[in-house]
Amino acid sequence: MTQSLTPLEKAALLSGENVWQTRAVPRAGIREIFLSDGPHGIRKQGGSGDHLGLHSSEPATCFPPAATIANSWDPQLGEKIGAAIGAEAVALGVDVVLGPGLNIKRSPLCGRNFEYFSEDPRVSGAFAAAYVRGIQSAGVAACPKHFAANSQETRRMVTDSVVDERTLREIYLTGFEMAVREAGPKAIMSSYNKVNGYYAHENPWLLTQVLREEWGFDGVVVSDWGGSNDAVAAIRAGGTLEMPAPGWDSVLQILTALEDGSLSEDDLTSRAQEIADLARSLPDKQDRGTFDTQAHHALARRAAGESAVLLKNEADTLPLALGTRTAVIGDFALTPRYQGAGSSLVNPTRLVTGVEATQRSGLDVIGVAQGFVRNGVHDPALVAEAVALAERAEQVVLWLGLDEISESEGLDRPHLDLPANQLRLLSELAQGETPIVVVLSGGSAVDVKWMGDAQAVLHGYLCGQAGAEGILDVLTGEVNPSGRLAETYPQRIEHTPTAGRFPETGSRVDYLEGPLVGYRWYLSAGIDTALPFGYGLSYTTFEYSNLTVDDAGAHFTLTNTGDRAGAEVAQLYVHRRSPSGVLRPVRELAGFAKVQLQAGENRRVHIPFDQYTFRHWDASSGSWETESGQWQLHVGANAEDIRVQANYNLGGTVGAGTGAETQLRELVDTVLSASAGESARAQSGTHSVGGSPKRRRREINLNDPLMELSEARSPLARLAATALRRLLTRAEAKGRPDLNLLFLSGMPIRDLAKMSGGAMNLEMAQQLLRLVNGRHVAGLSGMLRSGLRYRSYTRRTREQFRSLSVQNPTQSRAEEIRS
Repeated sequence: MTQSLTPLEKAALLSGENVWQTRAVPRAGIREIFLSDGPHGIRKQGGSGDHLGLHSSEPATCFPPAATIANSWDPQLGEKIGAAIGAEAVALGVDVVLGPGLNIKRSPLCGRNFEYFSEDPRVSGAFAAAYVRGIQSAGVAACPKHFAANSQETRRMVTDSVVDERTLREIYLTGFEMAVREAGPKAIMSSYNKVNGYYAHENPWLLTQVLREEWGFDGVVVSDWGGSNDAVAAIRAGGTLEMPAPGWDSVLQILTALEDGSLSEDDLTSRAQEIADLARSLPDKQDRGTFDTQAHHALARRAAGESAVLLKNEADTLPLALGTRTAVIGDFALTPRYQGAGSSLVNPTRLVTGVEATQRSGLDVIGVAQGFVRNGVHDPALVAEAVALAERAEQVVLWLGLDEISESEGLDRPHLDLPANQLRLLSELAQGETPIVVVLSGGSAVDVKWMGDAQAVLHGYLCGQAGAEGILDVLTGEVNPSGRLAETYPQRIEHTPTAGRFPETGSRVDYLEGPLVGYRWYLSAGIDTALPFGYGLSYTTFEYSNLTVDDAGAHFTLTNTGDRAGAEVAQLYVHRRSPSGVLRPVRELAGFAKVQLQAGENRRVHIPFDQYTFRHWDASSGSWETESGQWQLHVGANAEDIRVQANYNLGGTVGAGTGAETQLRELVDTVLSASAGESARAQSGTHSVGGSPKRRRREINLNDPLMELSEARSPLARLAATALRRLLTRAEAKGRPDLNLLFLSGMPIRDLAKMSGGAMNLEMAQQLLRLVNGRHVAGLSGMLRSGLRYRSYTRRTREQFRSLSVQNPTQSRAEEIRS
């Protein structure tokens, strides 16, 4: 179909016309495609668009983010949310939903963990596939992201993730593989970072060998916004669409490469065909309609309730009895923190606060107190007011959590602590006699040593626009809590497998811990956790019994031994029992089932085996293998609470070996030694996590971030870097992340061209580099000359693109355009 297109038309299809739209070729029946953020709701901007959520967007349902929904351990719920998001995309004129996000939570300090499902690839893949199926059921395209090994926000656009192939495939790619194989997404977004030396959007091993040839993906690979480095290299490697809007500069580079033979016509045609196929698969632009805001709000409420995790319930403090005199305390009850900060920011159709939900719940609200200010400053008057209110109540519902500056796209967290002023308030309230129920808000793991001051703790994570209602459903017993943590809570950040090495502040990120991520690390290293992976309490109790295993999977009986209906998340883990030649974690999740049971009811539960259950990647043979021998199957309530186990003899593809135990111990020792060394250097002041090394004057290049202009030879460049740093400091002091400044500080210089909407091209950026590197006159004059040439080229190319006819379908015009 694209054979009738000219090279110019094909090239023009492969980059955005503006921030959110691709170019159209009406004569070939290829319409423009509108892309929009949407991991947990549609962010469709009207008027002037941006990719950071700075400008307002049209109202849409704000569902709980991925980190919250993963705690439901219910992919069917995820599919329902995906279907609702897809329906809203159709109604709002969005063709490609940029989500879900499924990067692995390598460290609890990643500032964007709220947008990702889990530390485990099985959980991440199951939910990603569910969301894709749901979104695409409406006819629009889902675009899972960020492919791949995108694990930190610090220097996210310029770092190189160095990962051995086995770890990369088993941990960081398996979730994407599940999404592709099980749900068939029409698009995938590549990540900013390099993967083993190649930018993800131009990585032939990642995009062609693995994604397209092995997994069978035949859709569009979209660059993250500003994540394209070399347009020609991307096309050769399997990258399709460069976003947002590099003007006509990339088109010229593509046409030039065609003429000099460094790019084949077949590769260009294949990428253009992917865009054309996507455009023709989408709903008619005129066939839009509306969505049911009330039904979607109700779904968001249900999702929040089913995803909330009960962390503590001393002496059955919960559920709360209706009519009880209740004090509502905490700034988050007044102004909820219900979603993360960044490009995923949704403008909700409505928003219910904790105060409003409590007042409607049947509890007797005797008063509301702010208790603390969000920016962390201690306010004795607010504390005194809260303590006085608590003394008059029969129970306190205290809303605590992470504020906006604590976790955000573009930032990594320096620690796991809740703000000190919140913990001080909790300590003061705990001195009284009134029982305290803490409702916790936040998108990722936190230090929980303070839980001793509360009788009950319910973690709502970031619970969306209807989250407060869902939380009150759980607090009052309308919903029996069934959420389970999809990530591990460490006792101390020093216990994590990336301690002292996260985030990396240099250009290289070494994944020294290999496959020992999350619970795999804690179990293998013998380190106690604060809250284990899969943990969560219920208002009822469950008993596991009679585990049997056959070639189809694990079968066991689950009984609700309590006095109320509830749901249990049964988790299947595998352990290699006989001698092994392959390094393995002590225990790995192999499947799960969420089972709803009435009081006293029992059910036979089956968790099936699949292609992922026992496999490991053998780099020497370049294939997936399974080891023959005896395996132990563990079934339980979380990674550390195994209730029943049984042995299973597997006839694999390779025989048993030896040496795995030694390899595991050596890897654990290596990680511990690296962490200890980094910690020692930090204490001595030679290195600081998140800090900067001593500045030196050096030659700046196109792929250095703007923050490194502080090292440039030009005093003008250093002055600009100083101004940017001061603006960031001021924004941080206000307690809210400035996403524009965060993006600018980490943006490579090449993106001055890639994201200018055509105002600047790569040649101009290279001339700017001459100025930055101290050659002021040459750089400035070069920019002016390049700018004039580019302006003339842009005008001619735009006119030619609009006036093309089908008379000369293969005629190359690159030389004429450049002249």
